[in-house]
Amino acid sequence: FYAGCHHEKINGEGYPNGYKGDQLPLQARIIALADVFEGLTAPDRPYKKGYKLSKAMNILKGMTLGNEIDKNIFNLFIQQKVYLKYAKKYINSSQIDEIKEKEYLI
Repeated sequence: FYAGCHHEKINGEGYPNGYKGDQLPLQARIIALADVFEGLTAPDRPYKKGYKLSKAMNILKGMTLGNEIDKNIFNLFIQQKVYLKYAKKYINSSQIDEIKEKEYLI
């Protein structure tokens, strides 16, 4: 169930069910953020280069401000440096640029 909701958005504009707000379980909200971040930074996609951390984080912040991604999960993602832990393990070092965390917190 949770994985099937990873394209849903907090504002109800996602798919396949158009769930919104509290209709989305916490697990689905986490998976949604992780899926977008991974898609933006993945260095192995044949159709695009992975973005630098700063660009990916700017996109995620915009999605959060647009009520597509859960604000509390996004802030936790930043505060716990999950983005950086993931980046150091899974993306190219050339994609890792400076992130000023205070600029991203909402």
